Amino acid sequence: MMRILTNFLYITSVLIISSCVDPESIILRGTVDVIVVDGTITNLAEPQLIKLGLSRADPLTGRFGSLPVKKATVEVVVDSNQVVACQETIDGTYKLPNDFRGQIGHTYQLRFTLQDGTRYVSDAQTLPNAVAIGSVDVKFNVGSYTTPFSDGRFRAAHDFFLNTKDPANERNFYRWDWQLYEKQAWCQSCYEGIYAVNNVLYPFGESQYKSGDEPFDNCFFPPLGSGAYKLLTNKKFDYECRSECWEVIQSYTLNLFDDALANGGDITRRKVAQVPFYQNRPALAVIRQSSLTARAYQYFKLFQQQTQNTGGIADSPPTALVGNVRNATDDKENVVGYFAVTAISELRYWLDRADTSGPAPGLFFALNGRDPIPEDPPPFGPNIIIGGPSRPPKAICRLSETKTPFKPVGWRD
Repeated sequence: MMRILTNFLYITSVLIISSCVDPESIILRGTVDVIVVDGTITNLAEPQLIKLGLSRADPLTGRFGSLPVKKATVEVVVDSNQVVACQETIDGTYKLPNDFRGQIGHTYQLRFTLQDGTRYVSDAQTLPNAVAIGSVDVKFNVGSYTTPFSDGRFRAAHDFFLNTKDPANERNFYRWDWQLYEKQAWCQSCYEGIYAVNNVLYPFGESQYKSGDEPFDNCFFPPLGSGAYKLLTNKKFDYECRSECWEVIQSYTLNLFDDALANGGDITRRKVAQVPFYQNRPALAVIRQSSLTARAYQYFKLFQQQTQNTGGIADSPPTALVGNVRNATDDKENVVGYFAVTAISELRYWLDRADTSGPAPGLFFALNGRDPIPEDPPPFGPNIIIGGPSRPPKAICRLSETKTPFKPVGWRD
């Protein structure tokens, strides 16, 4: 259930978490250096990621920032006897093997050791049963968002309402979220730099560089004070995609449900998604229904209540919640985050957007708050790189948490 990677990492960095089993509150005091953990094991064939960060608070403002924790030894223990190692893919992100996925009824525990030898461990958790999604009803709503999601004009979205059957004689805890795949035309933005397909070699005059033959495919930033740097000062250029690319957009709201009052009954027209109307072309929406453990539900529920009570995620709460990760030898150390195991059912919905009305902001504008600024072709563009591919070049679609060059399952050409 890695749907909350980036934003959740920031949000939880304002919540200090101690090592107790049951959630409770503690007070934030002074400057703190705390480990931030964000990881979930799911039953799906998807990347299983563990993120580690170091969150630091400014002693005057109290505002938090987070740095990736690099070169840690991270592993997941399955059923108390099988140890599965994680590999660091980018700074602070640790990936389980490609064929690894959680299995219902099996128990998982996170362990990691920092470079200085400090060891951390989570509670062991058993992956619950998955509950299948019945169906969804979808309706276009021109005023779905009470707060505009772009420049103050655009609030339209498709509202998704879920219908399903809750299993009888079984306590279930749910979380719903969604994922959206949009066709993306722009793959790279460079501020005070230009995109280079090949590596850039030694200076070729006052403000020019020679293109090499080795692949680079990234923004090239001239050295400070150089003639090329002066030509690019305060300039930004956006580059189109060289091949097919999809933007991956996640939801970050907490939508939770305890079946205590509806055990064995029907869950009908539960609003589980507001998929923004970014552009007129079709898109693929993925509705995800997660089965949580009781402890994970309790943590997320209290987290939801605290953020709502403070008036929004930008307001740091005066107290913090207790999670399930702890220092193995020092119970007094506070650790941020929650290691969860969830069983997920998915429903993939082709959103043809034939029912929409009114203007759409366009995907690039909605995500960036501005229109794209392409580099002008020669001789009008910045003549900085000599030789190599013609300018302006097109950029690769780099696989990341927000983009993928691989056609999503369920995408219609």
